[in-house]
Amino acid sequence: MKKLIIIFSLLLVMPLSQAAVEVKPFKNPEYEQRYKNLINEFRCVVCQNQNIADSNAALAKDLRKQVFNMINAGKSDEEIMMFMVTRYGDFVLYRPQFNSMTFFLWVGPFIIFVVGLYFLINFIRRRKEVVATELSKKEKEIIKKLLDEKEQKQ
Repeated sequence: MKKLIIIFSLLLVMPLSQAAVEVKPFKNPEYEQRYKNLINEFRCVVCQNQNIADSNAALAKDLRKQVFNMINAGKSDEEIMMFMVTRYGDFVLYRPQFNSMTFFLWVGPFIIFVVGLYFLINFIRRRKEVVATELSKKEKEIIKKLLDEKEQKQ
């Protein structure tokens, strides 16, 4: 029984021990903070919903290495971002720059909101415009007759 518990424990711990931890030697703490900020800003082109800091894809590892090397080479954040955008397009940025290519990405949600608000207001106005029509004498008699029958049954 004791051997079974040890084997089960090892099976639970083994996947955790295989997780890769990247240790990078930075020249100063400022570079390390810049590195952390930048790798959180870039989207993994392979994973698409993760930043390169969280992704284990081979491309993300290469991009982290590239950012590390560029920071240690003295490149500015803007230069690193321009390199990534030039190489992978605006998609690599979680917050792409506002330009003619990303215009609808930034303005699209507001346009959709305004159009939806317009249709909602028109829908509400049309519902208020419904006019109650007067019942004819014959319809009133039918209703009265039905109500009388209901009272007699009770």
